[in-house]
Amino acid sequence: MAKHIAKRLLQLIPVLLLVSIFSFLIIHFAPGDPLNMYIRPDMTQEEMDTLRANLGLDGTIVDQYLGWLNNVLHGNLGNSLTNSGQPVADRILEVLPNTILLMGTSLVLSFVISIPLGLIAGLKKNQWPDQIISFFSYIGISIPSFWFGLILIIVFSLLLKVLPGSGIHTIGDDSLLDLIRHLIMPSLVLSVGNVATFTRYIRSATISQLEEEYVLTAKAKGVSQRGILFSHVLKNCLLPVITLAGMRFSSLVTGSFIVESVFGWPGMGTLGMSAINNLNYPMIMGFTMLSCLLLIVGNLIADLLYYVADPRIKSGFKEAQG
Repeated sequence: MAKHIAKRLLQLIPVLLLVSIFSFLIIHFAPGDPLNMYIRPDMTQEEMDTLRANLGLDGTIVDQYLGWLNNVLHGNLGNSLTNSGQPVADRILEVLPNTILLMGTSLVLSFVISIPLGLIAGLKKNQWPDQIISFFSYIGISIPSFWFGLILIIVFSLLLKVLPGSGIHTIGDDSLLDLIRHLIMPSLVLSVGNVATFTRYIRSATISQLEEEYVLTAKAKGVSQRGILFSHVLKNCLLPVITLAGMRFSSLVTGSFIVESVFGWPGMGTLGMSAINNLNYPMIMGFTMLSCLLLIVGNLIADLLYYVADPRIKSGFKEAQG
C-alpha cells in the first residue's frame, strides 16, 4: 500500500508540470493585456515599459514561465496584479475558509440526503417510492444552478424576506446564527445537483447488489432486510459514491464560480472570476495549480477509501506486494 501511495505521489510531478505549461500558454495567448488596467493617458512609452517590467510581464513567454516556476519551487506563487500587489498565497488563504465552509456543508448535506434516498429507490425498484425519487432526481440534474439560485433569492429574500440574499455576514452582525442564515441558500443550490447524481448512482448500485448471491445467502440465514441493507449492501453501494466524492474533492477549494457569484459569497469561485476578468495571471495560475493538485489528491484519497471499503481491493494489494 505504501508503494502504491508513493507511486501516485510521484505521478504528481509530471502532471502538475504539464498542467502548468498548458495553463501558462493558454493564459498568455488569451486576448487582452493586464497592463491596460494601469495605463494612464499621459504615460510615456518608457513609463509603460518600466511598469511592465515591475509586473513581471517583460521578456519572452519562456522567460516568464521559468521565472514563475522558479518562484513556485521556492514557495512563492507570485504577487497579484490587483489588490495592491498582495501575494497570491495570502489572498487565497483569506477566502479559502469561506469556500471550504460552503462546499463542505453542501457535500455533507448531499451525502446525508442521497444515501437513504438511493437505498429506498433501489429497494423499491419500479414502485411508487422509486418513481417519485427518480422524478425529482431528474429535475435536480436538469435545473441550472444559477436559475435555481435566483429563484431562491427572489422568493426567500425579496418576497418573504426570511433569508439574506448575498454575502457571508450582515454588516455589524458576526454571529454564528447570521452565518448559518447566509449559508442556507447557496449550500442548498450546490446540494441539489449532487443529491440527484449521488441518488441515481446509489440506486443503480443497490439494485445490482440486491441480486448478488451473498444477499440471498443472508436472507436464507434469516437476516432482516434492514440488516442486509445497512450491514452488507450499503458498504458496496458506496464505492461509486467514493469515486464521485474524490472527483469533487477539488471543489472544496475551487468552489463554484456560478453559485458564489450569484450569492455574492466571498470565496475561491468569486476570486477566480475576478482574476479571469482582470487577466490576473499569477492569481489564475495559483488557482489552476491548486485545483489540479487537489483533484489528484482527491483521487488518491478515493483509492485509499476503496482499500478500506472493499476487502477484494485490500487482498489485491496484498497479492501484488507478495
